[in-house]
Amino acid sequence: MDEHFDAVVIGSGFGGSVLTYRLAQAGKRVCLLERGKAYRPGDYPRAPHELRKNFWDPSEGLHGMFDIWSFRGIESVVTSGLGGGSLTYANVLIRKPERWFLTPLASGGYQPWPITRADLDPHYDAVEKMMAVQTYPVQHAPYSTTPKTVAFQTAARKLGLNVINPPLAVTFQAPGSARPMPGEAFDTGSGNLHKSARLTCRLCGECDVGCNDGSKNSLDFTYLSAADTRFAEIRTRSEVRTIEPRGDGNNPRGYRIGYVVHEEQAEGKPTKTSKLPLRYVTADRLVLAAGTLGSNYLLLSNRKSLPGLSKRLGQRFSGNGDVLGFAYKAKQRGGLPHELSPSHGPVITSTIHSDTEDPRNAFYLQDAGFPQFASWLADSVDAPSAATRALRFVKARALAALSGSRSGSHKSNIGAQVSGLLPDESGSGSMMPLLGMGMDVPEGKIDVKYVRGKARLTLDWPNRASRSYFNHVGKTAERVAHAMGADFQANPLQRVLGQLVTVHPLGGCAMGTSADDGVVDTRCEAFGHPGLYIVDGSVMPGPVGPNPSLTIAAIADRAATQMLS
Repeated sequence: MDEHFDAVVIGSGFGGSVLTYRLAQAGKRVCLLERGKAYRPGDYPRAPHELRKNFWDPSEGLHGMFDIWSFRGIESVVTSGLGGGSLTYANVLIRKPERWFLTPLASGGYQPWPITRADLDPHYDAVEKMMAVQTYPVQHAPYSTTPKTVAFQTAARKLGLNVINPPLAVTFQAPGSARPMPGEAFDTGSGNLHKSARLTCRLCGECDVGCNDGSKNSLDFTYLSAADTRFAEIRTRSEVRTIEPRGDGNNPRGYRIGYVVHEEQAEGKPTKTSKLPLRYVTADRLVLAAGTLGSNYLLLSNRKSLPGLSKRLGQRFSGNGDVLGFAYKAKQRGGLPHELSPSHGPVITSTIHSDTEDPRNAFYLQDAGFPQFASWLADSVDAPSAATRALRFVKARALAALSGSRSGSHKSNIGAQVSGLLPDESGSGSMMPLLGMGMDVPEGKIDVKYVRGKARLTLDWPNRASRSYFNHVGKTAERVAHAMGADFQANPLQRVLGQLVTVHPLGGCAMGTSADDGVVDTRCEAFGHPGLYIVDGSVMPGPVGPNPSLTIAAIADRAATQMLS
């Protein structure tokens, strides 16, 4: 017989982990199915050959974290792994402004969200406490001199823009310590599911590729470590394929879920994943939290089994107004390079909040960074300068060899010449990514089409109604770059191919007041399917504006409270 649970949760991101914790703490027997694997501190790849394997495509033997979805007009990056997007997000937890609980419409005007800031405030409180938020401690050395933070905030103030250090789910100050200190061992007192030691943030800029020190308070260290193991069963490498009701419409008896297991020994080996055997579990309640693209894909590809779903399924897609640009070649007065050191510090330390009377013109703009090895990569692929350095080295060695043959001696200490082969970091060291987000118009439509019998996700996002917003954010990012003494470059994919990149895909299963304008109600329960809940970014009725993680988690916490009441 199929195993039966009170609830099955699909996905371990900001919705799924919260629901797993809340239901298990209430004594409900929960099974969490996560397609990715668990990562302990030290497991995240850094070497080039390891990074090459760190993508998700089990059919090609890839069981890594990053899954890249490409559609006409937009690219999206999502994460596979226990803890979902919390493994690779930039740690920022900002509440959605009260005046922004509106969805901008392509025809002009706004539609109010079916929930308010007041509905979410107690759940924002609960999530912030659980995620142990701290702000970047700029009042203490060595944090006070972080180059990118100082440069970004100085530029913002020069332009009269409001800039803050946002709440971050990162441990800078160990519990019981008198002050923050990089690389200090700490223990929260409750342990963690990895049974791993943790260090306070070492300022290495590796947040977005997985924290190998355990400094990031990701969902595996917080909600999932705190979940009552007597009631919560976590199954990694378990990818859900099928969903179907167990009873008929008049006598619902929960749901039957079919999933495949991507065995560890299959990693690195091409696999016919369509031939993997299905395993089944059943549940009184099914909680879908596979992320915006994952949840839409599962519902659309299983729609024949779920005929009562709203006709609004797949509509109101948004990229949360994500805009990517680069400040580069920053210079000080006098023309010397201005070292922004984007690899020093957590990925994001500062946020400009531009709030206006019309939220359609409001946005957030954040400093960003990247790991040190990415600096080497960026400098190394600068082909013209690399070729120049190589030619200079060859010329110097030829002259040295010729001189040595004539004089009977030659210089054996060539450290300076070898040093000249390496980049001086004036390229990557004097640049900084700038991340914008805000209130774009959710006019995208997600669907599936079948290619040789296999469902493929499609996305039609005309994005015409948001062009003025994107131009406005891009111009502000350019002004900030210039205020830092830098040139500005828009995302090359957007500039050349017209492709936006989002790490915050939202919508498709939008919350509404009825099946006529949404897929789920304010409890996150699907219209027409009692006991089916959706608790991830797909239920957002429109863009969140700031980084969506906190709002997704707060909505999930609210759904859990109502589910258990």
